[in-house]
Amino acid sequence: MATDIHAVLKDPTNDGHEDGIVRQARDFLSGNEAAARAARDIGFHVMGYFPITPSTEVAETLSKMQASGEHEIVMIPADGEHGAAGICYGAALGGGRVLNATSSQGLLYALEQLPVQSSTRVPMVLNVATRAISGPLDIRCDHSDIYFALNTGWIILLAREPQAVYDMNLAAIRIGEHADVRLPVLVAYDGFFTSHQKRRVECIEDGEALQKFLGTPHTPYPALDPRHPVTFGPYMNDPDLINNKKQHSLAMEAARRVIPEVFEELAQLTGRHWPVMDAYRMDDAEVAVVMLNSAAETAKEVADRLRSKGKKAGVLSLNVLRPFPTEMIRTALSGVKAIVVGDRADSYGADGGNLSLEVRAALQVDPDNRTRVLTRIYGLGGKDFDDSDAEEFFAQALKVAESGKVDEVFAYHGTFAGDPEKTVAHGLPAIETSEVTRGMATVRDDPETGKLQVELKPLWAMAEVPSRIAPGHGACPGCGAFPVLHQVFSVLEGDIVVLFQTGCAMVVTTGYPKTAHRVTYIHNLFQNGAATLSGLVEMYHELLRRGELPDSPDITFVMVTGDGGMDIGMGAALGAAHRNHHMMILEYDNQGYMNTGAQLSYSTPLGHRTSTSEVGARRKGKATQHKDTAQIFAATHVPYVFTASEGYPEDLMRKAAKAQWYAKNEGMTYGKILSFCPLNWTTSDDAAESTLQVAIDSCFFPIYEVERGITNITYDPELLGRRRKITEWLGQMGKTKHLMAKGNEERLASIEDEVERRWRRIKAMHDHPEL
Repeated sequence: MATDIHAVLKDPTNDGHEDGIVRQARDFLSGNEAAARAARDIGFHVMGYFPITPSTEVAETLSKMQASGEHEIVMIPADGEHGAAGICYGAALGGGRVLNATSSQGLLYALEQLPVQSSTRVPMVLNVATRAISGPLDIRCDHSDIYFALNTGWIILLAREPQAVYDMNLAAIRIGEHADVRLPVLVAYDGFFTSHQKRRVECIEDGEALQKFLGTPHTPYPALDPRHPVTFGPYMNDPDLINNKKQHSLAMEAARRVIPEVFEELAQLTGRHWPVMDAYRMDDAEVAVVMLNSAAETAKEVADRLRSKGKKAGVLSLNVLRPFPTEMIRTALSGVKAIVVGDRADSYGADGGNLSLEVRAALQVDPDNRTRVLTRIYGLGGKDFDDSDAEEFFAQALKVAESGKVDEVFAYHGTFAGDPEKTVAHGLPAIETSEVTRGMATVRDDPETGKLQVELKPLWAMAEVPSRIAPGHGACPGCGAFPVLHQVFSVLEGDIVVLFQTGCAMVVTTGYPKTAHRVTYIHNLFQNGAATLSGLVEMYHELLRRGELPDSPDITFVMVTGDGGMDIGMGAALGAAHRNHHMMILEYDNQGYMNTGAQLSYSTPLGHRTSTSEVGARRKGKATQHKDTAQIFAATHVPYVFTASEGYPEDLMRKAAKAQWYAKNEGMTYGKILSFCPLNWTTSDDAAESTLQVAIDSCFFPIYEVERGITNITYDPELLGRRRKITEWLGQMGKTKHLMAKGNEERLASIEDEVERRWRRIKAMHDHPEL
């Protein structure tokens, strides 16, 4: 059986031994929880972060700890992973200890910042719960994300289980801050397989001993010493740049020496030894499997069974990916006849993933090595790697070892052939233009008022309009996004093309191989949706101009966003607005990152509880006011901006019809629609009407439009005698009921004052068209 690294700790609670092992307590933690526990125990100064599955739990767990007073880490929610990386870099320049956690697209979005930080020699720790890179979108594990980080100049430690996640975070501090190294450190562990699975974890209880091990951070060139000014990131060309890179290379070479030294000190502290390279039953192995992280543990069990049958099988896996342990690998494989390198990501066109390419490169330097190397791509997108897969890998290695011949050097493992009798799936039947061109909304431009006038057909008549989103999607009961889209799509005339940014509405309508869309649907990531759709819009018009789409219908282009999409996606959306493309942006505002577990967004109001703005003795929900995106877009002077609610369908439909007219005739339009989320607002599924009504009547969510620069309130609760207190709204939702408790009077006053200030500002613009 594989060695249990916990065997050295004989008691549930280790009170310290004569051999110097520090006092520890056993807990049952997931990998994400282990990373958070390590962060708490280390006592980082700052964490910049942005939620992304499956690493989000790190920030969520730290938020809960923060709310209960367990740590003093300053947690800064960024506008996206690129911003989070910038926050971390800036904080690290100040000389304190810095933490981040991300996955997949988040790592790629931050990628350009990573070599900036490593080349400036500024340490920090970045936890990566590995996940497949889009596209298509997949939230489960492979190693395609960390392979992109191999050339960023960061040290990369690997954690095969939650205990390793905890320990590697401690080691990362010492390694990165070593005077001969001074490089940022990435700790990578498998998404879901390690990030979410719970295991026994020994955590250090003796804080004094841990701090002695970690030492005091020392920054030779801090950015916070005015008496000793430093220029960080100068403009540098040849002949100096190559020397800078050589110094970086020397730091990575120094890490080869420092890492095992730190691992040894950590072993003396905890009783757990993590070698740079885990060589399991490799002393006399004739065949071996080479893998990273959790899958290697599965392979060890199979190696044990093969050994019992007389087969000399071993498993080679790494705990350090950068610097790559080249010499150790050459030594370990010197007498092995055949190996299968399992790569959980492909380097397309290179006949192997990065691990296999680097193993091959290590072996070819040794002229005496005769090891045959097979490469197998496996486990992409979270596909399980179980005993049968490991058995197949060993069987292939044994066959080559016996024959000396390699029939297939490179192959994918676990794929299956499609049915040649089946054609490409065409999705749901298309909607004919005539079916959705029924004049449900008649729009005319009134030259006297400079506004559009809209006349709606009765709501019962709209029931005949076929839905562009079919029933059968996977949204939660009570989800407001789909009533919003149904109301909007009921009045949009003719053909439309939709682009959905990542979010709940995207995920629940497009689970492969199914789709709920009866129109052309495009997905792109949070941060680039508006830019993508604007490119399609301009291609459409250019093809029309050139006569290359002679039979093309008149198409309306609509981007659907929500779930905090106007945080990370704001830059691209504002760019589209400033360019004034002929397109619509619709935001269903549910006040948080609901698709990843209800983390705080800039759209989350002050004081509201989310999974990253927890409520406890030390924290009372989100600490800042919510972003007013409607006013931000109005400031770009696009032709039409509106707010609406799913609870007022006629108002929403009139505004949607206007938005389509302006998108076709004058340029970009934006609509912000208050959308119910019972799961994360913690209300009953059928509470939409009352909850949304009070939000509007309290003036928290004003209903208005900005048409050709003129503001017009379309629902005024004061004129109607329906104005209600904001506390009536807050008291209806579980996420805000804590604000009703004694001791929150100051926070409530801040909320009331801001709601009143924004409402009076809108009223002033309504009363004075020149504003």
